[in-house]
Amino acid sequence: MDHPDIAPERLRRAVADTRARLSAESAALRAAYEAHPRTAVMLKGRARLVDEAILQLWRICAMPEEAALVAVGGYGRGELFPCSDVDLLVLLPSPADEALQARLSTLVGALWDVGLEIGHSVRTPDECLEAAAQDVTVQTNLLEARLLTGNAALYEDFSTRYHEQLDVRAFYKAKQLEQEQRYARYNDTPYSLEPNCKESPGGLRDLQMLGWIARAAGLGRNWRELARRRLLTGEEASELRSVERFLQHLRIRLHYLTGRAEDRLLFDHQEKLARIVGIEPTAARRASEALMQRYYLNAKKVTQLNTILLQNYGTEIFPDRNGPAIVINPRFQAVRELLDIRHDQVFEQHPSALLECFLLLQQRSELKGMSARTLRALWLARKRINAAFRANPANRALFLEILQQRRGIVHEIRRMNQYGILGHYLPAWRRIVGQMQHDLFHVYTVDQHILMVLRNVRRFTMGEHAHEYPLMTRLILGFERHWLLYVAALFHDIAKGRGGDHSKLGMEDAREFCEQHELAPQDADLVVWLVEHHLTMSQVAQKEDTSDPEVVRRFAATVGDERRLVALYLLTHADIRGTSPKVWNGWKGKLLEDLFFATQRLLRGATPQQALGLDDRQEDARRLLRFHGLRPGIEDALWEQLDAVYFMRHSAEEIAWHTRLLYYRSDSAEPVVKARVVEDEDGVQVMVFTHDKADLFARLTGFFGRMGFSILDAKVHTTRHGYALDSFMLQDSGHAASYRDIVVLIEHELSAHLARADAPIQRPADGRLSRQVKHFPVTPQVSIRADDAGRHYILSLTAADRPGLLYGVAEVLARHGIDVHTAKIATLGERVEDTFLLTGGGLSQDSRLLQVERELLDRLQL
Repeated sequence: MDHPDIAPERLRRAVADTRARLSAESAALRAAYEAHPRTAVMLKGRARLVDEAILQLWRICAMPEEAALVAVGGYGRGELFPCSDVDLLVLLPSPADEALQARLSTLVGALWDVGLEIGHSVRTPDECLEAAAQDVTVQTNLLEARLLTGNAALYEDFSTRYHEQLDVRAFYKAKQLEQEQRYARYNDTPYSLEPNCKESPGGLRDLQMLGWIARAAGLGRNWRELARRRLLTGEEASELRSVERFLQHLRIRLHYLTGRAEDRLLFDHQEKLARIVGIEPTAARRASEALMQRYYLNAKKVTQLNTILLQNYGTEIFPDRNGPAIVINPRFQAVRELLDIRHDQVFEQHPSALLECFLLLQQRSELKGMSARTLRALWLARKRINAAFRANPANRALFLEILQQRRGIVHEIRRMNQYGILGHYLPAWRRIVGQMQHDLFHVYTVDQHILMVLRNVRRFTMGEHAHEYPLMTRLILGFERHWLLYVAALFHDIAKGRGGDHSKLGMEDAREFCEQHELAPQDADLVVWLVEHHLTMSQVAQKEDTSDPEVVRRFAATVGDERRLVALYLLTHADIRGTSPKVWNGWKGKLLEDLFFATQRLLRGATPQQALGLDDRQEDARRLLRFHGLRPGIEDALWEQLDAVYFMRHSAEEIAWHTRLLYYRSDSAEPVVKARVVEDEDGVQVMVFTHDKADLFARLTGFFGRMGFSILDAKVHTTRHGYALDSFMLQDSGHAASYRDIVVLIEHELSAHLARADAPIQRPADGRLSRQVKHFPVTPQVSIRADDAGRHYILSLTAADRPGLLYGVAEVLARHGIDVHTAKIATLGERVEDTFLLTGGGLSQDSRLLQVERELLDRLQL
């Protein structure tokens, strides 16, 4: 920090005094805000305090008179959030020499010592203009520059040249593109369960962008000025100021609550924030849910008004684009590639136009959206969609026609939701708008999840996505009237949050819709059935033993015919992918696909054995063995020790892999451990062949837990001659780049561990619980029941996921002498729903069964 021209002791005293004063005055500012929350007073007060601290140190450091100190970015605007960065520009007439660079370093170091998060640049005016011309972020920061002290003439010269150089049209386009890219980073929605109140769509950044463009184009410096220029109505200006204050309060509270520049509304903070702003829980919902619903409504207003204002800006900035209107019909016209109402009373005089406008956007590819006038009128007229409107056959036909178009279906349904049209046309929909889901695997509100599922089904029909979902694309293109799946998607979760079984309740809503819209009986039956059973296929695939012919037979009986099977498969695939990026993986896709094909074969007349491919599986495995150069009959010795259940549970390729590894050592005294990367499922498959022992499953789960792997699937088999032949599917996103290295490690370490027969079981280390689990705990559930044949017992458990959970289950089972035959591990975000097939341990005795259930519940408690 020392510099020859600066008295070190004086600087140290100045830093200490400034730090103490800034801390005391910031605490007083916080106390005043908490007593009387006013955003303008707080934000401008914080900026003023920082101004004083910086100017004090600028003087102490005796900066040269020819330099100018400039505040830029949000700080330049004269508003500063409690923990935001302080952006500074040191403007120099010529590049700094070595001495000045040292002095500047001293100044910046002193500012950091005071406790300010400083972002700074040192440039000449020419360098500023060059950087601004190349980077719109720099250009934006300089737009709100404010002189703090120093060479006023240099600053004025720079400011004049900056505004002369500013290309308003290019700036407008760049900010629009920047917003599109930012929206894409946040999945184009403000409705994620943990949004960023600054950067997410509908956040403060959207409002700031509107201000930047208005300032650059000279259209106004605040919402009132924009209203005076008739770019906004007076009511819209008041709404913008109101939502801006709401978001500013939220961000201020977040900074104070966390003590850092935190802008994410994480689950950790939502409940505390709600209480701070005076929201109390009710019997029906948490305080955090009420807070977040308020946030979503405000974010929705921001995105609505953002669209309207950007269009009005475009009209002002690009007046040469304002060509003559092209008449479409008596109600609508095209203006600058936008759909526009022909007069302000269109929706009042022709209520059906409230749906017709969306249909026109789908049918006319030259239209890029709706004009600001149309959007404003649409929003104001949404309440005209009432019972009489919904009962009008013409309006019902229009809604179905929207779902049957060749393009724009998802886009227009989203727009209908955004402007309140969908919620008024489907009254049940209104209840799920902005409704949070605290089930640890959905990451969107209910309405946004449904729209994601609709999008996923729609993508199956689109050629550009065929490479992602080739089977789905082939199935849906052969599905007559595939728009029925869109109806099922809209209703599958529409009854969430009402209490009771949402599938049953939603089924009634779907039936009413189908009757009102006069769908053919067979189509209506399909939609209603899909809503009722939209969870069935995923539950069977992930929780039951689909290698059991009886499981497939029961599922086929539920489905009934191939049309329903295809429809349910498509909807299930889209539904799982629409919950969260974490929930879907290749292994789940394979489980669904295997169940689909087995059921399809059964419905086409195959026997249960044929449906599962059992008749052909051994022959297919033999062909694979011949392909790998093994002579005929080499497999017989091993296969004699394997019963039919083994061949049911493994594919031909897995059987061939096991046989190639074991045919010459089926009586091996040493454990055989082999692993391989399974590319399609993005994981590692591990085979273990060793003398069977009661605690083997616990040993294996403990080992994999210590390695940091999640177990996606386990097939546990005991041969006729007393060996365990177990197969595990493992996954860990942290190892994705080095699975091949992990294969070698697993084989070496697990073989060595199993070879030490007297070695203690490796208990996995306890890991940290996720934030979601801490704030939205899952009540553990355990059920053990006999299967239909009475030969096995099915253990079903639900709990919050955490490290070592599966080991804990295995350890309890091993202690009671219970054998595990298969394990279906279904991890849904932070929630697990696992199913095990068991024998032994005296489970036929009610007292023993209840004791095992109690111990498992104890182990699952957090």
